[in-house]
Amino acid sequence: MNESKLTERGRLTRQRIIEATGEQILESGIGGTTLDTVRAATLTSKSQLFHYFPGGKAELVREVAIWEGQQLLIAQEPEIHDLGSWGSWERWRVGLVDYYIGRGRWACPIGSLATQAAAIDAELDHIVTQGMRAWREALTLGVSKMRAAGHLTDSADSRQIAVSILAAIQGGLVLSQPERSAWPLEAALDSALGPLHAVSAAAIQA
Repeated sequence: MNESKLTERGRLTRQRIIEATGEQILESGIGGTTLDTVRAATLTSKSQLFHYFPGGKAELVREVAIWEGQQLLIAQEPEIHDLGSWGSWERWRVGLVDYYIGRGRWACPIGSLATQAAAIDAELDHIVTQGMRAWREALTLGVSKMRAAGHLTDSADSRQIAVSILAAIQGGLVLSQPERSAWPLEAALDSALGPLHAVSAAAIQA
């Protein structure tokens, strides 16, 4: 839908629907989220939903994926654009825990969508893949900055370390969900940063 044709009130309503749908998908998955449950949560009519999302549920879920991917990166600012020092990585870690646990998000929106998207919608799968790739590339660049600054050895594999960090985040969230506690995610993040410390120039020299 061309958002430029919407009034300010219309844009707010559309965004409210996207956010509410995102929360439902986190809780019940794509299959457990229907237009009827979205209508009930947002107090909107069927005609309103199709006005804002003419493509129905498929279009709505794609918009959720785009929005969630953007929000995930925004939540990591400004550190996600730095990560050139140990202090920046630690601030990034604290901010990421707050994004998930501080807001009561016991699962990763992009990670959750990634496990469901491929079998449902090729376009959705592409959107989710692009979102995860953008996150991985930002972390890869951060590791590269650390290496360029002399904090890591030249042998540090930026992409491999970035993938290890992402995998640890997703696993930590899976363990945090039943515990309803931050400590599994924090432990996973500490472990995820282990590969960085393992190739620390200071550690090697010691």
